[in-house]
Amino acid sequence: MIKYGRIMAKRSKAEPALCFRGRIQYIAAEATDIWRKNLPLSIQATDKPEGFGIKMSRRIAIVEDEAAIRENYADVLRKQGYEVQTYANRKDAMAAFDIRLPNLAIIDIGLENEIDGGFMLCQALRSMSDTLPIIFLTARDNDFDTVSGLRMGADDYLTKDISLPHLTARIAALFRRLDVIDQPTSPENLLQRGKLSLDIGRLTVQWEEQPVPLTVTEFWMVHALAKFPGHVKSRQVLMQESKIFVDGSTITSHIKRIRKKFVQLDGAFDCIETVYGMGYRWNVEAAPSEQCA
Repeated sequence: MIKYGRIMAKRSKAEPALCFRGRIQYIAAEATDIWRKNLPLSIQATDKPEGFGIKMSRRIAIVEDEAAIRENYADVLRKQGYEVQTYANRKDAMAAFDIRLPNLAIIDIGLENEIDGGFMLCQALRSMSDTLPIIFLTARDNDFDTVSGLRMGADDYLTKDISLPHLTARIAALFRRLDVIDQPTSPENLLQRGKLSLDIGRLTVQWEEQPVPLTVTEFWMVHALAKFPGHVKSRQVLMQESKIFVDGSTITSHIKRIRKKFVQLDGAFDCIETVYGMGYRWNVEAAPSEQCA
């Protein structure tokens, strides 16, 4: 069953199908205008700003089995300057990803005859890259699917009633976080907390000199907690410092996944403490043999 979300709900049955596409194109143009207005005046003056192709030539893959929705999202993102490839099913997407990974993947859960094809695709992508940003964009808005998607390594889980300017803003935020990967390693980019080592320049984490395979979102959550050991971070603060926009239960799912990854390397890991009713903190009260900071 295909759901178009609130946008489609506003369209009367008598309206032509092109109205939806026209509305999408209008919002895309509006979002582009907002993006341009935030550029320096010297760049705004040009029709295609210098460096536009360099800054915006990110490759985005959209995996969505409904053609109209797939192409509408692709149109919006292309108008933002992104290079977009679209796929209708998991098989076609994986054939392309085996050759070359995109810079970001947007995936629906139900793909043609595979009810959970998007989940399987997410697992496959995460096994191929620990840092590739993955966004679920789906009509399935129940807690079980949300938690499942995040546990499989997705960076974000969005429902199709999200506004298009909001969606493009979320994508831009993920790319801004990835931009720092290209920065060279320097002492000021390193954060050391006992057994924990974070390289902010390369978005890498090590525990006892072993790499911890965190996603981009997970990295910034660990960074937010570890930079001030002993300080309680509420879910809202973690959301802000990780530059994501999700509900409290989604933050909880991310924390559980982060803990699991550390425990796989060190069964005694207990540095992320839950402070009930308040949030989380990087634990500085571990035993001497397990000291975290």
